[in-house]
Amino acid sequence: MAKQSVWPAKVLAVIKTGNTAAAIGQIKVAPSVKDLRVLQGAMEKAGLGGRWRDVDIAIEENMALLAAPRLHRSP
Repeated sequence: MAKQSVWPAKVLAVIKTGNTAAAIGQIKVAPSVKDLRVLQGAMEKAGLGGRWRDVDIAIEENMALLAAPRLHRSP
C-alpha cells in the first residue's frame, strides 16, 4: 500500500490561516495531480471551496499543467 502524502494537509493548514500567497506558492510546486485533487476535496469538505477565488484558480491551473504531456524531456 502506498503511503498517503501529508502535503495536502499542510497546504490546507496554510489556507486556513488566510495566507493565500504562501498557499498559492505551494500549489505551484505541488508533487502530483492526485495531491491537488485531495487538497481540493479537503477544501470542499472544510467549507473553504470558493472562499478564495485565487486559490481555486491556482489549483485548477496547476492540475491542468501537471496533467498535460511535457513538451520536452531531457535525455
